[in-house]
Amino acid sequence: MYRQAGPDARPVTRLVTPWRDPQSWLDALHAVVRFPVAVFGFVVTVTSWSVTVGGLTYWAWGWALPDDPGDQDLFQLLGFEPTYGETVMAYAVLGVLFALALPFVVRGSALLQAGLGRALLTSRAANQAEVVRLTEGRDAAVAAEAVALRRLERDIHDGPQQRLVRLGMDLSRAQRQLDRDPAAARATIDEAAGLARETLEELRALSRGIAPPVLADRGLAAALAALAARSPVPVELAVDLERERLAPVAENTAYFVVSEALANVAKHSGASAVQVVVTQVADRLRVVVEDDGHGGAVLAPGHGLSGLGDRLLAVDGELVVDSPRGGPTRLTASLPCA
Repeated sequence: MYRQAGPDARPVTRLVTPWRDPQSWLDALHAVVRFPVAVFGFVVTVTSWSVTVGGLTYWAWGWALPDDPGDQDLFQLLGFEPTYGETVMAYAVLGVLFALALPFVVRGSALLQAGLGRALLTSRAANQAEVVRLTEGRDAAVAAEAVALRRLERDIHDGPQQRLVRLGMDLSRAQRQLDRDPAAARATIDEAAGLARETLEELRALSRGIAPPVLADRGLAAALAALAARSPVPVELAVDLERERLAPVAENTAYFVVSEALANVAKHSGASAVQVVVTQVADRLRVVVEDDGHGGAVLAPGHGLSGLGDRLLAVDGELVVDSPRGGPTRLTASLPCA
């Protein structure tokens, strides 16, 4: 990844700027080192092919070689005096041995050049890409957390906070009525008690949306079963996990995905049934939520599903939305288990 000068930079600046990047020097080093490595691989590969083909076909052309008493072949140089038949057999065996080793020689030469290119040309770029990916994940986590906090603040302000304000006013009114009108004071206190119960239930519902106790105590399967039981739309749930407990971040993220997806189904889809399938494949957790609603859901900034995408991106996961007009809508989330 090169540093580039701006379009208005001077020609000298444009010429010098790339050489301030370490990758430019690695590219130059690769251009110098690659030539001897390529020559070595070429020589080894061609030699292996030549010995293989020559050894296996020596019987067809060896007889045509001139028989000069002053010339010596390979075996004579090693101190042997084989007959022509023994020479043919020896070269055939040598050809077979080189033929067996040929795939490894060719692959080794290719891997040598590929490793050199990877080390000098792509290693730094890969590190930079990893830094960019982690930065995007961090930004997504911050954005998702900010959205969740704003929504929680709004829900508390519009729900429990207003009820608590009214509860305080009712109790103050009952205190004033207690001496002059005890019956009215008791009615006000009864009304305040009902309001307190409603506020407590709403706070419990909000806490379940953040981190339900059943998720920490009994795991993802039990938490999803409780979530499906509370859904206003009938839910068909299937959970297939290799082990009962997963990493806390995986369980929390998967629960959040299903919770938000079911909430969106109840609010916007007009569906009559939902199917939730959670499976574990190797070290990945796959969550699929499909409804029979009218469709039209999109994964775009500003839409309700963008928060799900950010939450998954923060844990190195991904979200795919398939929701044609007329339905059905299928949300597929994939995230690491460990």
